Amino acid sequence: MLTSGFIDLQVNGYGGVDFNQDDLTAEQLHAACLRLREGGTDTILATIITEHLEKMAARIARIVELRQHDPLAAKLIGGIHVEGPFINPADGYRGAHPADAVRSANVDDMKRLLDAGAGLVRIVTLAPERDPGLATTRMLARQGIVVAAGHCDSTLDELLAAIDAGLSMFTHLGNGCPMRMHRHDNIIQRALSLADRLRISFIADGAHVPFFALRNYLRAAGIDRCIIVSDAVAPAGLGPGRYNLGRWDLHIGEDLVARAPDRSHLIGSAITMRQAAHNLSTSLGLSDSDVDVLCRLNPRRLLGEDSANAPERQGAN
Repeated sequence: MLTSGFIDLQVNGYGGVDFNQDDLTAEQLHAACLRLREGGTDTILATIITEHLEKMAARIARIVELRQHDPLAAKLIGGIHVEGPFINPADGYRGAHPADAVRSANVDDMKRLLDAGAGLVRIVTLAPERDPGLATTRMLARQGIVVAAGHCDSTLDELLAAIDAGLSMFTHLGNGCPMRMHRHDNIIQRALSLADRLRISFIADGAHVPFFALRNYLRAAGIDRCIIVSDAVAPAGLGPGRYNLGRWDLHIGEDLVARAPDRSHLIGSAITMRQAAHNLSTSLGLSDSDVDVLCRLNPRRLLGEDSANAPERQGAN
């Protein structure tokens, strides 16, 4: 079973360290990177989520600055994933992102975040229906940045138009959407219908997507089109307990799922990539080869890294 070499495209924090805190220190970032490496992860995208624009820019710039002066962080943090603030504001689709910071996309705001990232922004997750004229999607795609749909309720036509404009990924499908939706025409089915044109990421903790549903989704999309992410928040790697995370108080249960104290909704994940790989092997019965593709090879390909040693495969098991 795969136990190391993981590439995680969505890490909000780890080992008690929140990458979205305003006062992130060099010592905290280094400690988080040490824990990630000990957990078998080789590369992450540090993920900055929806907040007021000036705070997001400052948090991105802080990671860039600290990374420059820490060889371990420079090696482990392969870039930045900007998730929001250009997402759907409706309850359910917005997820745990703060409503007062959500806004429609515009090129100038996006450029401000990119400038803060100093060339390190690798993925931007947005709602295509919140990108007027798809101008921001086009701008990002022209710069070689992966544009992902997420926390959205795009129609099929909107997704198709966004793909033509440069959209190439869907972030943590099955999440960032309400519990109750149309039984057929919903964002999950729309995204799956376009899996031949999108890479699709999933959280493999059994709570964000039940394992039986994840098996169905992987089969429908094809393992070669899918990526496993942790969507880890600061308590990841620490085990069950109660934690504070920015605007949220979190309860981490024995299942390592991060929930609000009233258990009304999920707030990221406390799973590690090693645990995700174990789940894929034991709960889904995937082969070591398939787990390797989902947790290492496909995210590497998405980032455009060398995949010369990656075997060509067809279809999902």
